Amino acid sequence: MAIHKFLIVVINSFVEKRIMQEASLVGLFKTILIILLIYFGLKIIFKWFGPLILKYFMKKVGEKAFKGFTQNGGFTDQREQESKADHIGKSSTKTKEKKKPVGEYIDYEEID
Repeated sequence: MAIHKFLIVVINSFVEKRIMQEASLVGLFKTILIILLIYFGLKIIFKWFGPLILKYFMKKVGEKAFKGFTQNGGFTDQREQESKADHIGKSSTKTKEKKKPVGEYIDYEEID
């Protein structure tokens, strides 16, 4: 109940004082100055700390990639790679032999 009365008092004081700001040239300059200060401030901060932040994120991405690499078994055995290469080589020769010509080649000439 006390909070309710407090809110009523605060709202009435705002209504009585009619708190409303008017647009002015000074207010416009203040707003532009604040925006410029924030822009140049962030620019300087990122210039100084940007490489450190980038280094941190690259380290985290590298750790995740290494973790995923080790979970998937890492490097495969040399014999497995050779057998896969043999398998790939055999299948590609079969597909080359089966290719048939699709149609004849037509050379179009430009007409002026």
